[in-house]
Amino acid sequence: MQNEGERGDFDFYTLQFSFCNAPKAKMTKIHETALVAPRAVLDPDVEVGAYSIIGPKVKVGKGTRIKSHVVVEGNTTLGEGNIVFQFASVGSVPQDLKYKGEDSQLIIGHHNTIREFVSVNPGTTGGGMVTRVGDHNLLMMYCHIAHDCILGNHNIIANGATLGGHVVIEDYVIVGGLVGIHQFVTIGTSAILGAGSMASKDVPPYCNATGDRARLRGLNLEGLRRRGFSRDQIDMLRKAYRLIFQSGLRTKESLKKVRREFPKSPEVEQLAGFIERSQRGICR
Repeated sequence: MQNEGERGDFDFYTLQFSFCNAPKAKMTKIHETALVAPRAVLDPDVEVGAYSIIGPKVKVGKGTRIKSHVVVEGNTTLGEGNIVFQFASVGSVPQDLKYKGEDSQLIIGHHNTIREFVSVNPGTTGGGMVTRVGDHNLLMMYCHIAHDCILGNHNIIANGATLGGHVVIEDYVIVGGLVGIHQFVTIGTSAILGAGSMASKDVPPYCNATGDRARLRGLNLEGLRRRGFSRDQIDMLRKAYRLIFQSGLRTKESLKKVRREFPKSPEVEQLAGFIERSQRGICR
């Protein structure tokens, strides 16, 4: 219901929404030019800017701000404290010719920043019916998160980067500008992909990969230091990296050797386990 008073271009008017079965309807800030479907569920603390469109199956959590000219549609959930900048497209149908209108989901966690012209698609039947974005991620301008992708926490996806379908990004990953990641590729925790890279194989945790097709260039040392890794942790990872990728040993032999030499290092075990589990093959 519209409040009386001025209706300037940047003034908000308020609509009543009930959220989470709250006993009393509360007020949510919706710009007078925004279109919000009656069945959309918005927390009382949500803001929606001018000319944005919110679809009927959308749920938006506390403190999330949706700026002007944003479209949020489909079966999409946005958690708490997110900010979605103008002209982003969140929850539009997948760019997959096999998609036949199934009611798949896009689930976005908390405290993410989604910048201008970002596109994020929901899942498909071929990938578990859901695309997931965790917490504290920065999706920079023009990047694309395709159907059935899984993003962890604290990742940075830079301008113009494109993730194909079914890509997995673990935690604390930096994907440089204009990077392309092939379908079904996994990028391990704390890895970095240099600008313009094309990744067609899995990139192990803690590693630096660049080029077309991307090749390993060592460890992501700066990223590890920023995360507070100790000198001993970094030294063990360096030695493990050399054994696995530069010793000339077969992969199985090198993994056995690093586990014998560094049995108490969770980071080395994470690196070795990632390589063992890889289905697509490891970037070399």
